[in-house]
Amino acid sequence: MRLVPKTLFVAMLAATTALTAPSVALADAERLVVDLVNEPTTLDPHLQWNPDSYYVYRNIFDNLLTRDDDGQIVPQIATEWEQVSDTETVFTIRDDVLFHDGSPLTAEDVVFSVQRITDPEFGSPQLSQFESIIDAEVLEDGRVKLTTATGYPALFAQLVKLSIVPKAVVEDLGREAFNLAPVGSGPYRFDSWQRGVEVALVRNDDYWGDAGAFPAAVFRAVPDASTRVANLTSGASDLVVGMDPDLALQLEAADGVSPLSALTERVAYLSVNRAKPGLDDVRLRRAIAHAIDRDLLVEGLLGGFDSPVGQMLTPAHVGWVEGLEGVPYDPDAARALIAEIGDPATRPLGFATSPVFDQRIVQALQQMLGDVGLTVEIEMTDMATYLQKSQSAPEDAPDMGFGRWSCACQDADGVLYPLLHSSSSWSRVRDDDLDALLESARSEMDPDARQALYAQVHEWVATEVPQVPLYQAAILYGASDNLDWTPTSNESLFLNRMGWSE
Repeated sequence: MRLVPKTLFVAMLAATTALTAPSVALADAERLVVDLVNEPTTLDPHLQWNPDSYYVYRNIFDNLLTRDDDGQIVPQIATEWEQVSDTETVFTIRDDVLFHDGSPLTAEDVVFSVQRITDPEFGSPQLSQFESIIDAEVLEDGRVKLTTATGYPALFAQLVKLSIVPKAVVEDLGREAFNLAPVGSGPYRFDSWQRGVEVALVRNDDYWGDAGAFPAAVFRAVPDASTRVANLTSGASDLVVGMDPDLALQLEAADGVSPLSALTERVAYLSVNRAKPGLDDVRLRRAIAHAIDRDLLVEGLLGGFDSPVGQMLTPAHVGWVEGLEGVPYDPDAARALIAEIGDPATRPLGFATSPVFDQRIVQALQQMLGDVGLTVEIEMTDMATYLQKSQSAPEDAPDMGFGRWSCACQDADGVLYPLLHSSSSWSRVRDDDLDALLESARSEMDPDARQALYAQVHEWVATEVPQVPLYQAAILYGASDNLDWTPTSNESLFLNRMGWSE
């Protein structure tokens, strides 16, 4: 039974304007109602992977592989796989899966999905995650062979994100029509999409795997965080995303609802541009790192939900080195280095940010650097401008910038390669020795040897300080106490892994 009957809430709703979503009147125990921050950008799984899109489409589609609730890579559409060489892997494909239109999912659909997402002309924003794959083919027995350009141990971590789409339907409908009426094989089927309001799904009763507990689910766009909290506490929704620590703490005092959190694979960091005057001196970059109190950021501003880290990964990643602390907080050492540098350390440093980031963190970093004698000027722009500047050539990029990086793969290659390798538009580093380390690590098939290579990368970062790692970000939800669900580090909302508690 629900603590707050939604039928009672709906009866009261006619006299209030607190909620405007037209679906509220239909909410009952048969439907899970989820409040997102924004509506999905797309429901085509190969065209986007922002959180609000992913939360919805991941329930419509199955992926080649998936992760269980402990974060381990496990079968989904592929039942097993064999590494036949460093560059070739053969996957056995399930023969009992139907798409929502009743057609069987086959090896041809898997190959089509791989070829679609790796086609540069298709323009998937996920292309960089799969560009190591150079060939996909159907074998005579219905298995699928994937070939990579070199050994690529992160392949399976990336394939966790590969959704399988029906070749015939996509080719028949075309790109735009498929996005408006997506057909997958997942535990929930697409039902409707009211733009700017909600996406409705219904349970796939013919699903080959674990069935969902809810006959229907609705994902609503509710941009205002306080409105999301009001919806939850009143019983109009069952699960809300995008909580900040203050709102999460408010929920602890409310009846029938609770905050839920999980440490993610998302790492927060301060980028420091080695190509800029003054910052080209490693002593100034080390002074910046010494000035930052990670523990104070986490405990003082983030409610203790997040966790300080001293390397550009989190414990959720392959490649994390236990016990490596990085540059320690030492403001006296920072002041000494700045005094040693003299005039080159006196110029104002630009600090790029965007409203999407927590400005309390940005301002706290500014103050910490100011406390050791540096002048920092915050440069606020919209997110599009921020991203454009962040991907500029090093000499044109900002002096510093705040970022939170996730590859959604839980592998070091998805973080360290794009942020540090000279070929990446995100990188401010141009160093041949580091490039060689990163290239070796991404192709090394021996796990112990690969871990040793990443340890060298971490040591390089701690010495050269192109970034200052800050904390492992937590994701915060609010949920009805009647919802039986435990959030995980991969930030997924798998509806068929949720249920109503007794």
